Amino acid sequence: MKIKIISVFFFMIAFGASFAQDTIQTQLDVITSEIQSLKKEDKTHFMLRGFAQFGLDATHDNINFNMTSFNPVLLWRQGDRFLFESELEMEFINNELDIHLGFANASYVVSKGLIVRVGKFLIPFGTFGEKFHPSWVNKFSTTPLGVGHDGIAPSADIGIEIRGGLQLGKSKLNYSIYGVNGPGIKDGTDEPEEAGMLSFENSTDNNNNKAVGSRIGFLPFANSSLEIGASGYYAMPGSEESPFEGDTLNEDLNYKEVSALLTAFDLSYVKIISPLKSIIDIKGQYSLSTVSKATYFNPEDTMRYSFTNNSSAYYAQLAFRPALADNAFLKNIELVGRYSAYTTPEGSLWESKQSQIAVGLNYWFTWRTVLKASYQITTIEKEGAPGEHSGHGGTTGNVFSLYFAVGL
Repeated sequence: MKIKIISVFFFMIAFGASFAQDTIQTQLDVITSEIQSLKKEDKTHFMLRGFAQFGLDATHDNINFNMTSFNPVLLWRQGDRFLFESELEMEFINNELDIHLGFANASYVVSKGLIVRVGKFLIPFGTFGEKFHPSWVNKFSTTPLGVGHDGIAPSADIGIEIRGGLQLGKSKLNYSIYGVNGPGIKDGTDEPEEAGMLSFENSTDNNNNKAVGSRIGFLPFANSSLEIGASGYYAMPGSEESPFEGDTLNEDLNYKEVSALLTAFDLSYVKIISPLKSIIDIKGQYSLSTVSKATYFNPEDTMRYSFTNNSSAYYAQLAFRPALADNAFLKNIELVGRYSAYTTPEGSLWESKQSQIAVGLNYWFTWRTVLKASYQITTIEKEGAPGEHSGHGGTTGNVFSLYFAVGL
């Protein structure tokens, strides 16, 4: 009888230990599975990128070393769908450090061909401002006339964007649709000589209207060597209230009905020329700004005036690089040429007409590190107002530049 009791006792101990071991193992399996699941869902990555450029500019009467830009870009990703990016624009101007927020936005990848983005982002109006403005991507140390922060088109704004791409047989299509705060219109109360200009550097909207725009890019060839794009942008830049409130002579001037329509067409073509062991890279863009007619007040002569508020800008660029050559030095050399032109409204106080020819020789140390030497001739046929669109009537400016640019 005692033997039976002892046998049952040891059996229960062995069974309990086995049961406990199985339970612990099961719990460990569950925890391991959850950890693996969390790791799969929480693919968090952080990266610091960006670009910088510095060098010198030489004219017939002056030589200046310039630290033109340092733009760190912060990139962060959580999982496979959430993305965040931001850029700080840092420039050293007039012995002072000037810092701006280039962009800061979050994206959610809905599907392979659909992304939703919110925040401050680069506006896909044409391609230069969104894709080619980084100093190591731009073939020159300067931007084409009429492009950039002092141009006739938006560079960045706050809002929401839907973008993506589609496969059309062997061809491809990319698209972007967005709504942003939009520009304001300069009414001349602060800077009379700039009345009628669009101001895109706004952090807040001045009315209840939002600017809407889109770009469609078509890549007809399977190797994506050619892209043709078309952009459109519409805004109501005027404030609801008259800027001359309380001025009995001018309080009837109100710009709330003023509208702005911007259009652009862009082209990019990259082709390998096998017999020359070289690559040619062609870029171009044409931009047009049409602002509805309005009446402005000039305090200098106490007169009202109006003008057809149309501006245009375009550039064409060609780069030739023997990248497939056998010679190690020659394959890193690149010849570039660019022509650009910029015209602002006739009859405005900021009327100007400019053209620019630039030629350059680049040496690529790596795929994102380049030394750029260029000679630039700018001809200003008509004088603009002081400020960002200024010029000196009938003058020509010749500048030699030598810059080092790196993509971080």
